[in-house]
Amino acid sequence: MRLFATLLATVAVAVALPSYAAEKAPQTESAKHSDEAATVDKSEEAKASATEYSVSRHRSIPFHGSALNYTVTPGTLTIRNDAGEPIAAMFYTAYVLDAPKGGKPRPITFMYNGGPGSSSMWLHMGSYGPLKVDVPGFDQLHGEPGHLVANQDTILDRTDIVFLDAIGTGLSRPLGKATGKDFWSVDGDLDAFARGIQRYLTLNNRWASPKFLLGESYGTTRSGGLAYVLQQRGVQLAGVTIMSTVLNIPLLFDPSIDQMHVNIFPTFATTAWYHNRLANKPADLDAFAKQAQAFATGPYAAALAKGDRLTPEERSQIAQQAAALIGVSPEFLLRNNLRPGPNRFRKELLRDQRRTVGRLDSRFDGIDADAGGDSPEFDAANEAISGAFIAAINNYLFNDLGYQTKLTYRPNFYSGIGPAWDWKHKAPGNGRQFAANTSVDLSQAMRQNPKMKLLSLNGYYDMATPFAGADYDLEHMELDPALKANITYKYYPSGHMIYIEPGSAAQLRQDIDAFYDSITG
Repeated sequence: MRLFATLLATVAVAVALPSYAAEKAPQTESAKHSDEAATVDKSEEAKASATEYSVSRHRSIPFHGSALNYTVTPGTLTIRNDAGEPIAAMFYTAYVLDAPKGGKPRPITFMYNGGPGSSSMWLHMGSYGPLKVDVPGFDQLHGEPGHLVANQDTILDRTDIVFLDAIGTGLSRPLGKATGKDFWSVDGDLDAFARGIQRYLTLNNRWASPKFLLGESYGTTRSGGLAYVLQQRGVQLAGVTIMSTVLNIPLLFDPSIDQMHVNIFPTFATTAWYHNRLANKPADLDAFAKQAQAFATGPYAAALAKGDRLTPEERSQIAQQAAALIGVSPEFLLRNNLRPGPNRFRKELLRDQRRTVGRLDSRFDGIDADAGGDSPEFDAANEAISGAFIAAINNYLFNDLGYQTKLTYRPNFYSGIGPAWDWKHKAPGNGRQFAANTSVDLSQAMRQNPKMKLLSLNGYYDMATPFAGADYDLEHMELDPALKANITYKYYPSGHMIYIEPGSAAQLRQDIDAFYDSITG
């Protein structure tokens, strides 16, 4: 989650332990401790250790009429440079299903969120692990104390799971002479994750396992590059899942590029559909989304491409057509040169109700101090969901699992990583990009490994990473038709975090099950 997201709320909400935790004391299967596990310097700043430390617990959850028995291990992986010097401690939490010895190696999936600057807390506490924050419905998040429950949508029955935290987030920290800036770039981040994955495979004897990646938000940008980097280092991937996707960074943030406006337009339309701002609201959301996308990539894109050559009559006509699809007035579009951008649209759509719509999930609405501004004062979706997740990860790691450290778990570190992040990228073929487009890397990885499959998952109400933008990125990878068949596209009536709504989470689980089954049988 969280591509250029605002800072999260830091006030924790009380979280109850999962029911099984109160019924039996945790069993320590293995633990590695060191006096170096946490030291304090003169300024009393906790430091990470080069000594790998982990604590394993054996657990079980009820799952569709039976039980899933597994081992959960939070710990650190020591990342070393080519000279063998420790440069970072990467924090992970691994879930390994109990399986008979001597069988086929189980698949293993490495998961992470984005930012840049976010930990893997969102996926870890909300999506595919055996436990998740209980959310009865997306609209019931405000002020509700969260608690962890057995996750009936976990994919642990299909694959073992390792959640990884980027350096500087969670409990991951630089070591030795290394500093955060060594990792806070597109390519530095890719190198760290590749080394972390290689270390986990070696430490846990998992090189023979079918290997998967699953990234969310900037985690999808990372996955595009990581698929190629791992391929060059001998880590053959079976599949990659990208959720809430952006591969081509300039097309997400640069309003001077018309394609940015084309990509976000269908999400404006689905948002207007949800909030009942259409004069003749269609019954079928999927069909309406396709209609809006066809208009955006056709007449709307052609009009924008004309620039100042667009006549007043053509400008008026396209404004009328566009306004009917996205629930605002033609005058609003004309005032904004047909390119309102997400912030102005989020402020405008419900202005007459003195409400704004969310960025991460446009179903959420917020209340600003006044209705006259040109952008919302905050992201209503972000503020609704942060507290329960932050409380959950802290209570789970340090109370339930008993992980010991003097470090503070950072749900995010946007304040340090955001200003320092270097967006330049060295793409395959030594191509230098001033802002990363890792669809180039992903395309090369798919050509070099034609058996690798890709699953694209996106929400209709996600204004942070629009679903039409994900489609555009994937449809411009110049793949051979035989390789295009390896890509599966799925869409959900959800926002950036597809899994926070029970209905979408259940469908998500079915789609991912089918993806894994198509690869591993």
